[in-house]
Amino acid sequence: MSYVLLKYLHISTVILSFALFALRAWWSTVAGDAGVVRLQQQWVRILPHIIDTVLLASGITLMIMLRLLPTENPWLMAKLIGLVIYIAVGTIAIKRGRTQGMRSLAAIIAVLIFIYIVGTALNHDPASWLVDL
Repeated sequence: MSYVLLKYLHISTVILSFALFALRAWWSTVAGDAGVVRLQQQWVRILPHIIDTVLLASGITLMIMLRLLPTENPWLMAKLIGLVIYIAVGTIAIKRGRTQGMRSLAAIIAVLIFIYIVGTALNHDPASWLVDL
């Protein structure tokens, strides 16, 4: 697989993954009982895992292809740490938050972490978007 194709696959799955997260977070925090029903649909429970698996596989493949190691590239380490935190906070936003307020706050924090990860990836710097200031 060519680098360009793999890069665009990775970017596409980032966008799809975030869009599905945002939709599920909306259903979890705002949509009430209808949202709970939507969250239980089979495609909603399966599709994000498929997309996230492709996202992770393409990211790892890009790291190997470009010979990038997180231990040698602080921006990549920051991105991976951000990803782990994003996943943890995202689970609170979608299903582990006990109250609507807790889920809403977690969703906002997850979106901010996602923005940080994107800035880190684009700027190749752990300072993310602050590198341009």
